Amino acid sequence: MDNWPVYAIGFLAQLLFSARLISQWFLSEKAKKIETPVLFWKLSLLGAILLFTYGYIREDLAIMLGQFLIYGIYWRNLKLQDEWKNRRLIFKWLVISFPIGITAYIIFFGSLTWADLFEPESIAGWLIAMGILGQIVYTSRFFYQWFYSERTSESSLPLGFWILSLVGSSILFTYGIFRDDPVLIAAHLFGGLIYIRNIYLDKKSNPKPEKKLEY
Repeated sequence: MDNWPVYAIGFLAQLLFSARLISQWFLSEKAKKIETPVLFWKLSLLGAILLFTYGYIREDLAIMLGQFLIYGIYWRNLKLQDEWKNRRLIFKWLVISFPIGITAYIIFFGSLTWADLFEPESIAGWLIAMGILGQIVYTSRFFYQWFYSERTSESSLPLGFWILSLVGSSILFTYGIFRDDPVLIAAHLFGGLIYIRNIYLDKKSNPKPEKKLEY
């Protein structure tokens, strides 16, 4: 496997994303309702850095686009939990300097162009469309979560977040199969199981009120 160093970056990123889901899942199982630990957002930021790097090396627009769009939302949720000021200086420096550094690298030193991302012989047009569609749906979950959290002034993971996660993950899992990408296949197979479990926990902890009969 000639590309093992590249896949190692991708799997490390997904390991961090899996760890955030496991920590959230364990906490939610213990509380019998959906919980949002601080660790979820810290691991999200670190995972996004690695997965964007993986997407850049793989010349995969769908992966890069998703991490680029939601990076700031991860940071905002730490702010909503009033945890950003408590983070270590090295963590703050990494989170702030990465987007600046990667942008500067792509502009001044990077060899990847838009033509490389959309080159027909590299990736079929319909496959690019599938990847982007899956990433848009998958990424929209965090915009929904952000909007919901801003309205309630509290960082939380509502039911809509998990539904969008499941739909987007299913599309990206299919995309990963066509792309022969073991990183995407493994990540979204595992993630899908936790999304289903969280939907069940949310439904169970927030039952619909019974309708009163009118006589």
